Amino acid sequence: MYAGTTRDKPWTVPALAEAKRDGRKLVMLTCYDAGFARALDAGGTDLVLVGDSLGMVVQGHDSTLPVTVDDVAYHTACVARGLSRALLIADLPFQADASPQIALEASTRLLRAGAAMVKLEGAGHKLEVIRYLVEREIPVCAHLGLTPQSVLRLGGYKVQGRDEEAARRLREDALAVEQAGATLLVLECVPSPLAADITAAANIPTIGIGAGPRCDGQVLVLHDLLGVDSGHRRPKFVKDFLVEGGSIAGAAAAFASAVREGRFPDAGHSYAS
Repeated sequence: MYAGTTRDKPWTVPALAEAKRDGRKLVMLTCYDAGFARALDAGGTDLVLVGDSLGMVVQGHDSTLPVTVDDVAYHTACVARGLSRALLIADLPFQADASPQIALEASTRLLRAGAAMVKLEGAGHKLEVIRYLVEREIPVCAHLGLTPQSVLRLGGYKVQGRDEEAARRLREDALAVEQAGATLLVLECVPSPLAADITAAANIPTIGIGAGPRCDGQVLVLHDLLGVDSGHRRPKFVKDFLVEGGSIAGAAAAFASAVREGRFPDAGHSYAS
């Protein structure tokens, strides 16, 4: 029903579950200002994420760790002014979800700035945070696999879930964040077969970034989509869509079409194991 098409009506949180049920691939991109937001909206992007990736691609940091709630709230307000159709999600930056109360305060600021949902990384003690936020009417997107805020513990940006025990933990965490109340799940740098298993088992949509083609949707960082040099190593899953799109809105449209038609990501932009 939905393959290769865009949604005319503005996206809502309940519509995400409908998309998974109907087999419609979700298209997500990061964004940090109103002008790009208008271009992504025009290009058919379904979900726009004000990611803490802004620390690396906008602010020039070596990681996402220096990003603050003030930073994300500012960029969320800018992006919100440029959107009319896409659903806006905002990242809870490093330690903004350290406790349920801290997360509630940060999330309230981000929703007041224009977001419809917040995203947080990890499971474990974050399950209590997810439940706490959802019980207080704040929709949550979970994020598993490579979680950039854990870069110091992980020792770098590495594919996650490659061995049997790590894969088991990821499967369990995916079900746990859903049971805690998450509406959406981002899977980053996860082997394609594992991401496919999680997607099949989950009732909520999965959004892949370096997680293969069988997730319910895909996300890229805007600067990667446009081939902009961020000063960091280019991940395997990145593709420059500006070349074929010819403009910012065209690149977004080309990405959207490739995702909805199942052409991206291909094997060259995924991890087999």
